[in-house]
Order: sequence, then C-alpha cells, then structure tokens
Amino acid sequence: MELAAFVVQAVLIEKRSVREVARTHGVSKTWLYELLARYKAGGLEALPPRSRRPVHSPGRVPAALEEEVVRLRKHLAEEGFDAGAQTIWSHLATSHGGSAPCSVSTIWRVLSRRGFVVPEPHKRPKSSYVRFEATLPNECWQMDVTHVELRSGRSVEVINVIDDHSRLCVASKAFFVVTAVDVVATFYEAAGRHGFPASVLTDNGAVFCASARGDRGALATELARLGIVFKHSRPYHPQTCGKVERFHQTEKKFLAAKARSRSLAALQTRLDVFCEYYNTVRPHRAKRRQPPQAAFEARAKAAPTGVPIRDAGEFRIRFSKVNWGKVTLRYEGKLRHLAIGRAHEGKRVVLLVDDRMVRVHSVHGEFLTELEIDPDRVYQGLSAQKA
Repeated sequence: MELAAFVVQAVLIEKRSVREVARTHGVSKTWLYELLARYKAGGLEALPPRSRRPVHSPGRVPAALEEEVVRLRKHLAEEGFDAGAQTIWSHLATSHGGSAPCSVSTIWRVLSRRGFVVPEPHKRPKSSYVRFEATLPNECWQMDVTHVELRSGRSVEVINVIDDHSRLCVASKAFFVVTAVDVVATFYEAAGRHGFPASVLTDNGAVFCASARGDRGALATELARLGIVFKHSRPYHPQTCGKVERFHQTEKKFLAAKARSRSLAALQTRLDVFCEYYNTVRPHRAKRRQPPQAAFEARAKAAPTGVPIRDAGEFRIRFSKVNWGKVTLRYEGKLRHLAIGRAHEGKRVVLLVDDRMVRVHSVHGEFLTELEIDPDRVYQGLSAQKA
C-alpha cells in the first residue's frame, strides 16, 4: 500500500512521467497505470490489493444438491439414525442409481458451512506440525525480548538471540528497558563474535518492527543496508519464533534455581555464565546431544549477500504542517526535526520519503525543498537541503 501510494503521488504531485517513476522504483509501467486509474476512480482507498477470489465457481455444489444433503441430514437426525457425512453419501448413492453425485468430503463441507457440524477440540498429533530448521549456521538468527524480575521486584528486559540451525546463543543482554538502539548494538556485538547472519527472524515487537509508528525501524534499516533479509512472524503466533521462545524457558529455569539477582550487573553476570554453559557444555536434544557450539562449528557458515536490500518499507508518504519552520519525521526509531524554512510557516505539506531522501511539497503540489536525513542528527538544518 505504501509503495503504491508513493509512486501514484510521485506522478500526480510532482508531474513526473510514468516511465521515469516506474524505472526509478523498479515497478511495472502497466501496474502503475492501473494504480493511477484506480486512484482517479476511488482515491487512496482504491489502492490496496484487491481480492483474487473468482466471481463464479463452476465447481461449487449445486444449490439443489446442497438442499438435498441438508434434508437428508435433518431426516436422519430426527429419526435417531446416524446422520454423518458417510451415511448421507450412502443414501445419495442409493437415490441416484448407485453413484453419489459428490464425495464424502464435499458433504462434510456442506454440513459444516450450514452449521450442522459442531467443531470439537482435539490435540494435534506431532506429525501435523510443520517444523523448519536452517540448513547452515548463520543462515537465520531468531531474536526476541523476555522479562526477568530482580530481587527488588523490578522487572527488567533481556534480549536473546540464537542461531536457528545450531541453537547457539549468540547474545543474551539485560536492560532496564530495551530500546531500538539497544537492539542494534546487541546485534552488532553478536555479529562481531560470530559473523553476520543471512537473515533475522523476530516477532512484531515495537523495538524490532516500527511500522505501526510510521517508521521502518532502526534494526530493519541496518539489516537492509547490510543485505540481510529481515523476517517477521505473523501477529499472535509465537510458534514461528519457537526456538528462541523455548530458549527463554531454559534460561529462566536456570535463573529460578537460585535467588534473584540484586542488580542489573549481577543478572548480566549470571546470564553470561549460563550462556557459556549452554553453548559449550549442555547437550542439546535437537542437535543429537551435541552442545550448540559444536553444532555451530561443524558446518560452513552462511553469510548475507552484502547487497543493500530495497523494499516497500523505504517508501513512505507523510502529511504534516510546518510549525516553527520545521516538520517532524520518524527515522530509525527516532523523531527527526526537518527544517523547511520560516517562509512556509503554517503550510500543510506532503513528505515523499525514499529512505533518507525526503521531498517536500505543499498539499497543492508546490515543490518546497528536498533534503537528506543525517542518521546521526536529530535536527536537520537548512544545510541538509539539496541544491
């Protein structure tokens, strides 16, 4: 949605050609023309991808047959007979000359859709779970934050990072409150010891994924710059990050065996002791009773491509108002103040953001300025503007 709106506004507001915008942002001209037509017909609400569900379903059960299935179900149930899908199929086969017009599974779907089947919870067999494991060390790192209490009762946060293939704990750092900067610093510290991974998997926590706040996020920006693939689990599905979630349990069991730590420094010391034992001594059942360190060193390491990754998260559109000669924009988890100039005080503006490059227009299409964000500065002065 963000990329679609971005390229449409780039054409309509800046009066750039469709060919130029499509070539600059690596999209199809045909797709861009389609977006423009949809925007003119319905505005921004018409830009999200449309459903691909077919208008007609030739294979759908005919209405007459569906009603026959329902009548059989009601009749058999009222008579106290078995009214399951298999029984209904047998009755249909008899009434249709020995050949039922549909399968047992189709009958079950009809009964389920019409509310005759009451779902009953069953424990899923282990064979039904889809397991995954990275083939090589550093192919994927899983990262998550958990909570631990100090002796005073204060809750602190711990970042845990493990290698998906070997289960090696590459980082376990304690903070009073984890910030996006702490996440990036922890990642670089772990990469300095074990090398950069080819991909990183996290949940949708705000310190990892800042899209809910209108930002790409510090970690996502750094990973994209390094050519590392950034992946997220779907919301409310911790099983995707199951390896690091299970590691939290193992770590907390170790911490619970003795009294709580008095301070953050004492907790970090205990975490370091645990990680050393976990990585080099403790046999891991998932790795044929090898310690994670041995499994990590047994194979060649995967590595990122090194080619910066450009994705839809780089492109954003923000509407703002010039206040005290500046506007605000969140970048890498920090709120940046961008100088526009007192001459434009009070104007409502549109910010077209392409990663660090920001083009500013009035809502009426008047070009005001273009500037490049300096990640090391919170205030971007007029000197940051492009000539």
